[in-house]
Amino acid sequence: MRPSCANEHGKDADFPEGIPELVRHLLLRRGHGGGIETEQFLYPRLSDLTDPYLIADMRAAVDRIFKAVDAGESVCIYGDYDVDGVTSVALLQAILRAYDLEPRLFIPVRSREGYGLSEQGVARCLEEIDCDPTLIITVDCGTSSVDEVEELRDRGIDVIILDHHEAGPQGLPAAVAVVNPKVEDNSPYTYLCSAGVVFKLTHALLKERKLKDFDLKQYMDLVAVATVADIVPLVDENRLLVRHGLKRLVSSRHMGLQMLATLAGLSAVPTAAHVGFRIGPRINAAGRMDAPMDALELLLTMDSDRAQQLAQLLDGHNKKRQEEEETIRSEAIAMLQKDFDPSRDHVIVLGSRSWHPGVVGIVASQLMRRYYKPTFVIAIDSTGVGKGSGRAIPGVSLVQAINYCSDCLISGGGHDMAAGLVIEEKQLDMFREKFNRYVEETTTPQQRMPILLIDAEVTFAELTLDLLDSYELLEPFGNANPLPVFMSRGIFPTEPPKRAGNNHLKLFMRQGFVERDAIFFNGADFDLPEPPWDIAFTIDRNVFRGRTSLSISIQDIRTSVPPGEDDQAWV
Repeated sequence: MRPSCANEHGKDADFPEGIPELVRHLLLRRGHGGGIETEQFLYPRLSDLTDPYLIADMRAAVDRIFKAVDAGESVCIYGDYDVDGVTSVALLQAILRAYDLEPRLFIPVRSREGYGLSEQGVARCLEEIDCDPTLIITVDCGTSSVDEVEELRDRGIDVIILDHHEAGPQGLPAAVAVVNPKVEDNSPYTYLCSAGVVFKLTHALLKERKLKDFDLKQYMDLVAVATVADIVPLVDENRLLVRHGLKRLVSSRHMGLQMLATLAGLSAVPTAAHVGFRIGPRINAAGRMDAPMDALELLLTMDSDRAQQLAQLLDGHNKKRQEEEETIRSEAIAMLQKDFDPSRDHVIVLGSRSWHPGVVGIVASQLMRRYYKPTFVIAIDSTGVGKGSGRAIPGVSLVQAINYCSDCLISGGGHDMAAGLVIEEKQLDMFREKFNRYVEETTTPQQRMPILLIDAEVTFAELTLDLLDSYELLEPFGNANPLPVFMSRGIFPTEPPKRAGNNHLKLFMRQGFVERDAIFFNGADFDLPEPPWDIAFTIDRNVFRGRTSLSISIQDIRTSVPPGEDDQAWV
C-alpha cells in the first residue's frame, strides 16, 4: 500500500507537475521531499557540476601537469586493469594529448604483477615504455603504494596519484599530489570512482587553460561506464555524470564503445543495468583474462574496422571468462555442500590451486548473493600464495575485516563492500576462523538475515508505458539508488512456466482480468508455491523489433497472505 505524498511535517510535498503518485511515493522513500533538491535529482544539469578545485591536492596536480606540458616532459600514465582503470587512462590520455603532450600508457597484467603500483608492475613499466619518464600519473591505484612511490622519487620521477581507494596502514605516499577524496577529512566527493576523479581533474585543467577543440561532454560516456561498472554510489555528481553519459554511449565518439554497445544489443539510451551487465563485463574480461591492453585499445581506436575486431575479441574474452566462472562456481558450491553450515558459518572462504585469479571476484559476488554471507574466493598459485576477492553484505566492512585479520594475511585492501587480499595457503583456515569471528562480533543476527524490502504494492493495471516515462526519471539505478521493488497480490499462473536459457523461468500470470508475463532470472530451481501468489518484482522498458513494452523481472514469490502481513519486507 502507498501512503499519501506528504513530507515529515505532514504537508503536501512540493513535486514538479505531472509526477504520478507512485513515483512521488518512491521519491519520498528515497528521502526526496520535493523542492529544488528533488528537481535537481529528477533533472540533473551539467551546470550543477561543482568547482573541481574543492578536491584536495587538485591545484598541485594541475600545476605539475602544466609544468610537464610546458617543458615537453616524458610522462607515463599507469592504470589499473578494470573498467575504471582503463577508462581513466583513456580520458587522461585524451586531455594530455589535447595539450600536445604524448604520454606513454601502461597497465599491469593481473596474474603477473597484481593490482596497482606494485614493485613488479613498476619494473616492467620502466623497462617497456621506451623512455625515461620524469612524471608518472597513476589512475585507480597508488594510494597505498608508499614504498613504490618512494623508490620512484629516489630515481628522480615525480608521481601524481588519481584514485578513490582507501589509504593503507603506512599512510599516504610522498607523491606530488594525491587527488583522492577518500583520504580527505569530510570530503563530499567520496562517491567518485577514479574516472570521476580524472573527469574533475580534466575540468580543472580546462578551467585553467581553455581548449577550443576539446569538448569534455564527449567523454562523459567513459565516466558513466566506469561509474556504473565500479558500483560506486549513484548520488550527486555521479548521478549527473551517468545520466548524461549514458545518452552518449550508443553514438559515442569512441568507436570501440559504439561497437561494443551494438554487439551487446543496447538500445538508443541504455540503462545503468545494461552497462553493468553487458558492457562492463566485456571490458573487465580483458583484464581478468590477462589482456588489459585489448580493452584500452578498444577505447582509444578511431578506426571502425579495428574497433569491431576488438569488440569481438573482448566478447571472446568474456566467453572464456564465463567458462572459467562456471567451473569455479560449480566447484565452490560442491565444497560448500560438504562442509558449510549456514547456522554456524557467518562467512564463506574458499580457495583452490585450479582457479583463475581473474574470475574469483565474480564468483565471490555470486556466492554472496546466493548464501547471503560475506565471501572471499581465493586462487592459489603453485607456490602456495593465494590472491582472493571478497564481497560483503550490508553492515560488514571488508576493509575493517582485513585489518582485524591482518596477522594471517600477506596484504589486503579495497572498499567496504568489495576488497582483495593476498594470503598463504596454510593460513586459509585461520583466516576463515578470524573472519567469522569478526562478523559475529560486529553484526546482529538480524543484520545477517536476508530481507527483501518492498517499495510499493501495485496492481497489474497500473503497470503502463505512461508510468515508465515518469518512473525513468528516477534512473540511473544502482548503489545508493536501488532499483525499486514492487509487489502484487493474488496472482494466478495462466499456464505452466517455461524454462528460458539454462537457469531462468518465463512465467505467465494474471491478476483479476489483467495478464502479464515475466522473467524469473536464476529461478529454474525455485520451488514455486501453491497459487494464489504474492510476487515481488522490478520493472523495466523492453524494446524488441521496434515494439516497446513494460517488462517484469521476478525477485521472489510466496503464497499469498492477507493485506497488512509482511507488506514491506519479505524474509
